[in-house]
Amino acid sequence: MKILVQYDYPASPGGLATQGDLLYRGLLEIGVDARAVNSENAQEKEWYYQWFKPDAVVGIGYWGHTPGLVLHPERFGMRAVPWLVADGYVLNYREALEKVPLMLVTSDWVGEVYERDGIHNPNTRTLPVGCDTDTFRPIDQNDDRVGSIRKSMGVADDELMLLTVGGDAASKGGREAMQALAQLKDDVPKWKYVFKVWPQPRTETQTREDIQLAADLGIADRVTFVTNRASRDFMPYLLNACDLYVGPSRLEGFGMPQVEAGACGKPVISINAVSPKETLLHGETALLADVAELISVTEAFVGPESGFPVGHRVTFDRPRVADYRASVPQLAEHFQTLMTDPELRLRMGAAGRDRVAACFDYRLVARTCLDLLRRHLEIKEPNTVSNEPTLHDETAA
Repeated sequence: MKILVQYDYPASPGGLATQGDLLYRGLLEIGVDARAVNSENAQEKEWYYQWFKPDAVVGIGYWGHTPGLVLHPERFGMRAVPWLVADGYVLNYREALEKVPLMLVTSDWVGEVYERDGIHNPNTRTLPVGCDTDTFRPIDQNDDRVGSIRKSMGVADDELMLLTVGGDAASKGGREAMQALAQLKDDVPKWKYVFKVWPQPRTETQTREDIQLAADLGIADRVTFVTNRASRDFMPYLLNACDLYVGPSRLEGFGMPQVEAGACGKPVISINAVSPKETLLHGETALLADVAELISVTEAFVGPESGFPVGHRVTFDRPRVADYRASVPQLAEHFQTLMTDPELRLRMGAAGRDRVAACFDYRLVARTCLDLLRRHLEIKEPNTVSNEPTLHDETAA
């Protein structure tokens, strides 16, 4: 089978680019004739359509990317297969997405969002994002590459390092986490909470507000915001530098940092909602806090990036959930439990590593993707992966 994978290629450090790059690498490593192309480069894509003649064009993005991921390849007679995340609600391109022979989503929750918003494609299947378990692996904190990160973050040898990674702290549940930490008494070990957030204009105001919240809570001296850019090469060492990964995200289509933290043998605190309830196991690989509040919206403003005029207003018939807020008291309990029990942290971290290796390794994801493409696109060729494990059996999907 020939597969063209379109995403932000060459890959930037972002989540969507990593999602696409790991699929591309995985397909190559299991022997598939695959090519990668930037989803916004129409000329290069057409070039591949003409000479490579792919059996499928798999595109990574969200519903707003439908013109490039679906409409463009279809215009040239290609079979488009979008692999989508969700950003809270779907506003456009329903008809196009309902017609594709296979629509991949990164979690069951993402599939539920698309169904809720009017996309009823019976060929929707969940394909989780892959993880490079060779790169994201446990590394001892005495390793100079890891220990130097702790020092650069201002974490002392006798302090626990808590870590959250994301575009901004608030969307990853950082505000709820800080409120929970402020409730802890002096019977927990010393700690330092590090936020690794990506510098971008849209989140500058949010980061200032989050820094102010830390000050208002009286924990500013124990919270560090790191806003420089980092490569994917740096991330395994950053995750290994922490003792506990914190990710009770308000909205999460998969939760790549939570999974990568598990691959590094780190226990996770998260939320019992959206994708973390699928990727993490409460009491085994993580402690999950219940949802305390749902934030809903009745309208949204969109523009050309979503196929609408500038400032277009969309009103919902029924309020749509925009994000979820984890229970602060439960988060505080989970912090207390894990911060005071090093053996539990080790057991959960080891279980997290085993789960990621068994369920989310990028080569396993590639095999499952190939299997789904063969079945739904009815491509007749020798099944070179028939004896290889995949993520699920199609009859159970």
